[in-house]
Amino acid sequence: MSNSVERAMRILVELADGPTTISELGRRLDVHRTTSLRLLRTLEEQRFVRRTDDGSYQLGPRMATLAAAALEGLDIRGLAARHLRGLGASTGQTVHLGALESNRVVYLDKVESRHAVRMYSHIGALAPLHATGIGKAILAHLPERERDTLLGDPPFESCTPNTRTDRAALDEELARTAERGWALDDFEHEEFIHCVAAPVFDAAGRVSAAISVSAPSMVLDRSDLLALTEDLTATARDISEELGWSRT
Repeated sequence: MSNSVERAMRILVELADGPTTISELGRRLDVHRTTSLRLLRTLEEQRFVRRTDDGSYQLGPRMATLAAAALEGLDIRGLAARHLRGLGASTGQTVHLGALESNRVVYLDKVESRHAVRMYSHIGALAPLHATGIGKAILAHLPERERDTLLGDPPFESCTPNTRTDRAALDEELARTAERGWALDDFEHEEFIHCVAAPVFDAAGRVSAAISVSAPSMVLDRSDLLALTEDLTATARDISEELGWSRT
């Protein structure tokens, strides 16, 4: 890669943090002011950057167009696939990727466990938000108004004796979920299946999906299930980064 191309790319990365002066860019990139100015003028001609009234520079409208096109082309299932397979291999349990469809969870992908006892879930199946790990991982990171619309009025459907059908109890659980970074389905959707789930975020920092690790109680007890949350959340972060999310 030529020095000019590399420096131009670094300028765009620096401007992503906000408007910056020529002098500051030169200091950050360790290049002379005239070099920064030459690159900025070229980028400005192509509308990748624009000069503000105070003389500093910021990203231009063409960058927004490219970003929108890039985001539209992202295939979350395709991007997540190798990460899901890796999580399935390391845990030996069933792994799901799910997202919102209307007011339900839809399963976008599934990695089967290594055990003879299999789950009946399948790609394309729908499940309730309030009673699943994936659903709660998503709900916990949505604005309250959107959460209200999705959940509707309680009491919510009871899938098992453990299902939270009361809004106050569900909100309390969602607050815990947001704080610790993962959700627990404590036999709330199916009586003998429990799972942990973690949110996946997009480039704008919005929750766009969630992943889960699920197991029958006869295969994995509660403490062993909870021990998987570190690998789970690390995988969710890796997928989020594939979608453009940044840890900073």
